[in-house]
Amino acid sequence: MSGLLIAATLFGLLSIVYTSWRNGISPMPSSAPVRRIVTSEMKRFGEVGPIVEAGSGWGTLALHLSGHDLNWRITGIENSLIPLWISRVSARLSSSDNVTFLRGDIYSYSYEQASVVLCYLYPGAMKRLSPIFRKQLVPGTRIISICFALPEWEPEEVIVCRDMYRTKVYIYQVVL
Repeated sequence: MSGLLIAATLFGLLSIVYTSWRNGISPMPSSAPVRRIVTSEMKRFGEVGPIVEAGSGWGTLALHLSGHDLNWRITGIENSLIPLWISRVSARLSSSDNVTFLRGDIYSYSYEQASVVLCYLYPGAMKRLSPIFRKQLVPGTRIISICFALPEWEPEEVIVCRDMYRTKVYIYQVVL
């Protein structure tokens, strides 16, 4: 039995390492101050439609948001199996009926129905997503990006969190 547990643990670690290497970044949970800022901004937006988190990692941000407004419908997109599995289990354990975690590629996902897109990625991913967002997102759609700005986009607001990293949260609104 312990051999099976060791093998499963090793598989899980290798899966995370491989996907992190392929993605260029490992899944990182958002800090509590960042989650609070994002929640505050989401509430400021008023009523919103579908919310998509591109690269949902361990699900901490989506799960946090799901508990603040049951009308929010949140979809997390993740391609790393272990964080995706943990996100799904956490959603079930917390009875979060308004959040769904899907295995997928953030670069081929269709964002056309999103009213808000959340990103906690890295500069290379933001550069790849920038033209995808320009093509797919309709005017009025909001983008909240944690840590890294969208190249060639002008944020309507940049909030500096009171965490030890002074994390920046970029708020964008798609215009014509």
